[in-house]
Amino acid sequence: MKSGKARSNEASSQTPTTTLESAPQPGNEDRYSRIAVAAYYKAEARGFSPGDTLEDWLAAEVEEQ
Repeated sequence: MKSGKARSNEASSQTPTTTLESAPQPGNEDRYSRIAVAAYYKAEARGFSPGDTLEDWLAAEVEEQ
């Protein structure tokens, strides 16, 4: 018969390590949102024709810099 004890999860007791490269940078989420909105307006201006979404995003990204 099995014991009623629950197994402990060893992984949960370990503290995750974070490096500067993987840590979220302040303002990145806000910048991403601004780029997304600008890319949307670019797509809207061209009538949402398919195939140009990357160009819209890249142009919005350049404008954001």
